[in-house]
Amino acid sequence: FKVWGNCEMCKQTIEKPLKIKDIIKADWNVDTKIMTVSYDDSKISLDEIQKNIASVGYDNEKYKGDDKAYSELAGCCQYERK
Repeated sequence: FKVWGNCEMCKQTIEKPLKIKDIIKADWNVDTKIMTVSYDDSKISLDEIQKNIASVGYDNEKYKGDDKAYSELAGCCQYERK
């Protein structure tokens, strides 16, 4: 799924809330803006994963990023919001 962001610093922030035991692998591609996630769907849902990313300020296909978290992102990470 798509996650809006700009740079390698974004990548670290976007992937950080997904470093939990129920997620096997999470990789956000800076160029394509596509997040690829391998996870145990009996423990966590795709919906929860997308909410976790939105909670750190990043819009994705389903959820708008948290406004307060977005405002605290570094200038280079403040992507153009829809």
